[in-house]
Amino acid sequence: MASPHEALPLENRTGSTAVRPLRDAFHLPALDTSVAEARRRVLERLREWGVTEDSCGDAELLVSELFTNAVRHTDSEKVSCELWVIGVRLRLEVTDEGGGRPLGPQPKPDVDTDGESGRGLLLVSVLADEWGIRPDDRAHGHAVWAELPCVRTVS
Repeated sequence: MASPHEALPLENRTGSTAVRPLRDAFHLPALDTSVAEARRRVLERLREWGVTEDSCGDAELLVSELFTNAVRHTDSEKVSCELWVIGVRLRLEVTDEGGGRPLGPQPKPDVDTDGESGRGLLLVSVLADEWGIRPDDRAHGHAVWAELPCVRTVS
């Protein structure tokens, strides 16, 4: 039996076969220490899915920045993370429970390049092909997502 994290063939109406997207999700307490656990979980899953180290490195940096923002800039008790590999695309989405800025996180226009903070969303905008912010499903928090190319060693 296949693990719930494996791609499974799907037969569509025309009889041709497509591959179901790979997906995983988890929730962690909104604590600074959870950022490292989020990185570990994402890397573990991506490696299990055969994602190359270059793609894993970019994903690790993205999830670190998105998770850190959710922990530091909201009043959340937990933060959720979802990841998908769909074909040659990787999508990461980090959702908080709200209580932060009403419009969600925004990149800072004037970033202190020597400072310890303020570069996260700027870094996300450089690494990701696309990224954005939407209200979460309950409209209390924010879901920040980023997509990037994904190379896998297995199909």
